[in-house]
Amino acid sequence: MEEKKRIAIIGSTGSIGTQALEVIRENPEVFEVEVLVAHANSDLLIQQALEFNPNAVVIGDEKQYQKVKDALLPKDIKVFAGAKAIEQIVEMETVDVVLACVVGYAGLASTINAIKHKKPIALANKETLVVAGELVTKLARENGVNIYPVDSEHSAIFQCLVGEWENKIEKIYLTASGGPFRGKDKAFLASVKKEQALKHPNWTMGAKITIDSASLMNKGLEVIEAKWLFNLSPEQIDVIVHPQSIVHSIVQFEDGSMKAQMGLPDMKLPIQYAMAYPKRIRNTFPRFDFLNYPNLTFEKPDLDTFTNLALAFQALKSGGNMPCVLNAANEVAVQAFLNDKVSFMGMSQVVQNTMAKVGFIKNPDYSQYVESDMEARIAAVEEL
Repeated sequence: MEEKKRIAIIGSTGSIGTQALEVIRENPEVFEVEVLVAHANSDLLIQQALEFNPNAVVIGDEKQYQKVKDALLPKDIKVFAGAKAIEQIVEMETVDVVLACVVGYAGLASTINAIKHKKPIALANKETLVVAGELVTKLARENGVNIYPVDSEHSAIFQCLVGEWENKIEKIYLTASGGPFRGKDKAFLASVKKEQALKHPNWTMGAKITIDSASLMNKGLEVIEAKWLFNLSPEQIDVIVHPQSIVHSIVQFEDGSMKAQMGLPDMKLPIQYAMAYPKRIRNTFPRFDFLNYPNLTFEKPDLDTFTNLALAFQALKSGGNMPCVLNAANEVAVQAFLNDKVSFMGMSQVVQNTMAKVGFIKNPDYSQYVESDMEARIAAVEEL
């Protein structure tokens, strides 16, 4: 019998983390929880730790350390706290796979450290590659570390490429549902409220990624991530709107042949595939039936109305620290929108103005990424 894969979940209380634990719960003979990390949701972290009995847990908010420690004392689970502990916990020798699913820039440091310690990464934190794609992929190559994508679109591309590593990609198509405002014009979007933006038609996700999906910034971040994951030029990446979210993405090879990965929209499938790779595991997830979807449709994204996607392509083509600036400005803008401090359309304006203000660095090192992120956040706040 094969040994179980011991998983460290960095961001266990978020949308991806909780779904990953569902996958592990259903496959106790395949996976084991080694480490759980949460930023501030100590109640759920405690509940998860009591069920899965990991070797160690980390709570990012140091004020909650004692509460977590006291609750887990009877279980003899090691408890740590703070940002440095999150970064260091991935070094544990007993960790086989690191599932990186902290939302946003916050996930970068722990992922980089995991790669330095030669841990395979199941990557659900797209911002890691958006912010520092060149640095992260170079580090992964140097350390012989595989990065398995968890995003449904990148997982789809990855699945299409298995067995095709020697064959040249001509183009990839990332599919987008179009979000809740597909087909709407600028006049409609000008008065959109967060309650409307948080209702995604096909996927259940956290607030940040749901707003990004509504503004198409999520697709823009995925475009940048795809460039680094699959070593592509911007011209090789296209986005098509596919409202049914059944075709998760498509690879076109140089002979014109195309491969697509399809299925019902369910994040547990790409999570399971990334954690178990190269094996596919039997599951009881609902199955797709063509007769329930007699029409699968595709259309061009409206870049004039949803300018975030155009801004992401612009940042990708500029390269250097521009994707990092784009990401930081967007994180500030989304939080401001959720706090009713900026309009839905105003978010794109904040990002665009910030990109114009922050100085361009062609080949940034890690410290310059950190500086660019900070500078962009300050500039974005000034735009609100």
